[in-house]
Amino acid sequence: MGAFIGLLFGTGLLSLWAAWSYPGLTWRGLTAHRFSRRRDRIRQAGLQGLGAVQMLTVQLSVGIVVALLVLLLTNAVAVAVALGAFASALPMALLNRLARRRQRLLRELWPEAIDNLASAVRAGMSLADGLSALAQRGPEPLRPAFARFGSSYRVSGRFNECLDGLKADIADPVGDRVCETIRFAREVGGTDLGVVLRTLADLLRVEARTRAEIETRQGWIVNAAKLAVAAPWLVLLILGSDSHALQAYNSPTGVSILAMGAGVCVAAYRLMMRIARLPADKRVLA
Repeated sequence: MGAFIGLLFGTGLLSLWAAWSYPGLTWRGLTAHRFSRRRDRIRQAGLQGLGAVQMLTVQLSVGIVVALLVLLLTNAVAVAVALGAFASALPMALLNRLARRRQRLLRELWPEAIDNLASAVRAGMSLADGLSALAQRGPEPLRPAFARFGSSYRVSGRFNECLDGLKADIADPVGDRVCETIRFAREVGGTDLGVVLRTLADLLRVEARTRAEIETRQGWIVNAAKLAVAAPWLVLLILGSDSHALQAYNSPTGVSILAMGAGVCVAAYRLMMRIARLPADKRVLA
């Protein structure tokens, strides 16, 4: 009975969170939105050949394996399910970490790429040729994307469509702004293109430096939140050395305590991360 009440309580909280975060969306629309965000996150992490369904499969596989291992070691079903549920979130946490690291890296590399593009334009190259040349002269992590842009442009000759493909390939908020600035400069034309590109590079350098300083200062809050969430479950694992101590969690009262503890940990973690969260760059021009 206690487990059923805990399940209803968790389902109610999930429904309230979904209604507050995504007003007007149906469950089908919410699912599609979540998968779309996951695909964007995979591209932002720079992982090729991995889709949203494959990522979900990895999460479920990790959760099941961890749950089975804990069950074999402790013979406590409720503890195994709880730890398996938390373990299933680890692949997504790793994906988010890779995406944030790549975004920080690209934020520092875009000014260099724009400087190279400005030099190419000043030397008499067109914007399309200058972007294609970044496959050899641009920053190393961006070269494959610009190489694919060059190949696509040589085949179709359609600059705007190839630029949209470049944006989707890189999947970076700063890259979206850069591509839209390049599109606007090409459509307007004029002799100030080099000045526009150099000004954009200077602005991106200042933004990257400021954001890096703020992220360094708020890093301790994020680490404290992760430690606060992980500590109770580490203690639970330590208790696993005594199988008799964990048998209490096989009872309805134990299941209710685990469910409420998991809910409190998730709610506290999300609240702390929201308080410490910096304004995130969104792909509003995607």
